[in-house]
Amino acid sequence: MGTVPQNKSGVKLHLRLVFMEKGNSYPEKAVITMAKEHDRGQLEIMVDDKECMYVFDRGYLDYERFDRMTDDGYFLLSRLRKNAVIREVYDFKLPEDSNVLSDQMVLIGTTQNRTENYFRLLRVLDSKGNELQLLTNRFDLSAEEISEMYKSRWAIELFFKWIKQHLSIKKFYGQSEWAIHNQVFIALIVFCLHVLVQLETKSKRKTLQISRYLRAALWKPAHIWLRKIEGKTIP
Repeated sequence: MGTVPQNKSGVKLHLRLVFMEKGNSYPEKAVITMAKEHDRGQLEIMVDDKECMYVFDRGYLDYERFDRMTDDGYFLLSRLRKNAVIREVYDFKLPEDSNVLSDQMVLIGTTQNRTENYFRLLRVLDSKGNELQLLTNRFDLSAEEISEMYKSRWAIELFFKWIKQHLSIKKFYGQSEWAIHNQVFIALIVFCLHVLVQLETKSKRKTLQISRYLRAALWKPAHIWLRKIEGKTIP
C-alpha cells in the first residue's frame, strides 16, 4: 500500500482467475473500480457459478454476504482477520500427521453482527511460518484439501505480477474511465488468446515465450509462429 498524490487517482482490478489442474489458470471475469471503493462491494458480482469454489483474500470479507452466498448454495473460502470475533461450536479431529493446527465449526462476529450460518475455521501455517485463519462453508472436504485450495489462490498474485511485468501496463494512455477500462481489458484479452494458442497447440512454451515469438514473427506467415510455439524446426 502507498500514498497517492491529491491530483492523481488510482484504479483496482477485481479479477476472477480460474485455476485448473496441472497448474493452468486463466482470467475469466474482470471488474475495474476506483481505488477508494471497498473490495467487498464487488464480491457478489464475481460469484455466479455454483459448481465452483470461490477463494478470495480478506479484503472481500463481509459476513452478511457470506450468509447470503451460503443460503444460495455457493461455496467460499476466505482468509479471516486475526481480530475477528469467533464463537467455537465444535472441534473436528485432525489426523496425526496433519499440517493443519486446528479445524473447528464456528459462528463469526459479535452478538450484534454475527453470521446466521455455521462456518468452518481452519488454522494453518503459511510458507513463512505465519498462522492463517481460513474460513469456509465446505464441510465435506478434508482440512488438508481446504488448505491446499487456499494455497492455489497464490496463482492470482503471480498473474498480477505477470501483468505488471509483461503486459506493458506501465502507464495509462488515456485518463477517462473508458480509456483505462479498454487498455486493461485489451491486455487481458491478449493474455487469454495466448493461453488459447498454448492449449490448442499443446505447446510446452510459456505464455511469455509465445508472446515474444508473436512479436518476432508479426509480419511473417502464421505457420512460422505456430511452428516456433510447437517447438518444431522450421525448414
